[in-house]
Amino acid sequence: MPLAAIGGIAGTSGIAPALHAPDGILSVPVAIVMWALSVVAIGISVQRTNRHLDDRAIPLLGVMAAFIFAAQMVNFPVVGGTSGHLVGGVLAAVLLGPWAATLVLTCVIVVQALVFQDGGLVVMGANIFNMGVIGTLGGFALYAAICRLLGGEERGRLPAAAVAAWVSVVAAAAAMALELGLSGTTDLALALTAMVGIYALIGIGEALVTVAALAFVRLVRPDLLRLRDLRPAAS
Repeated sequence: MPLAAIGGIAGTSGIAPALHAPDGILSVPVAIVMWALSVVAIGISVQRTNRHLDDRAIPLLGVMAAFIFAAQMVNFPVVGGTSGHLVGGVLAAVLLGPWAATLVLTCVIVVQALVFQDGGLVVMGANIFNMGVIGTLGGFALYAAICRLLGGEERGRLPAAAVAAWVSVVAAAAAMALELGLSGTTDLALALTAMVGIYALIGIGEALVTVAALAFVRLVRPDLLRLRDLRPAAS
């Protein structure tokens, strides 16, 4: 997400809060904890993906990673000179399942940090957790719950994806604000107000792009909506 100056935080401390956090804004202890949480999530995701996703779906993980990577290059304006772009966690989770989506988002975040210097290395664990764990595992859990309330995935897919996509972005922003507060970088209340406020708007764009992508897939390649059902063949 953009390194956009936001209200009082930027004005008082020079920090430009973003979901792609740069090095230097989180304390080392907080960064280590976030790395540990992300490593655990990635390890579980590898195991679950190997267990629940057929080899035929593996090339599509690469395609999804490439799509999300390219889509994140396209920014849409929000307010006050800030802009946002697709995170893609819920979109990937709906198509591939939450565990595979976590791996996809992790790969995207790692490449962005190593190749394009978008996000720091020390804080990469936080970036992976905020976008690639909250945005996929948390986003999909909410998506599935809303689908059940609406009478099934076929009926509830688009509204559930919209709500989950919006919540995933706001939740990721709140997590970053909490990490900033715990690091002593800025006041927690100020960080929450600024981050959640601006990302609530950015989340609307996330929801719209996610729904548009799923609607397009349903129109031209409805078979891709059943990728999560590709199970490994019994040995």
